[in-house]
Amino acid sequence: MLLEALSSVMLGLALAWAATRRLPHRLPARALVLSTGAAGALLGAFLTHSALDAGNLLTTLSGAAILSVTSLSLLLRPAGRLRGRSATA
Repeated sequence: MLLEALSSVMLGLALAWAATRRLPHRLPARALVLSTGAAGALLGAFLTHSALDAGNLLTTLSGAAILSVTSLSLLLRPAGRLRGRSATA
């Protein structure tokens, strides 16, 4: 269980680091992104481990990666300016 937790946190940090390198203009502060990636991966590993029981590290890490990427996607901001009219115009 400890190996799964450590490897899922490392996977979450790696995914968050890759996101900050690839999309720095669309994400908030780096510390928030890194902590969200690690926490999402840890929660994903916990849920996968609880649902599928212990035994397979690969499935636990895939669940961790899925939840980490999902939580990181919630931090994304729109790419450009919104082109709608304002209410006062």
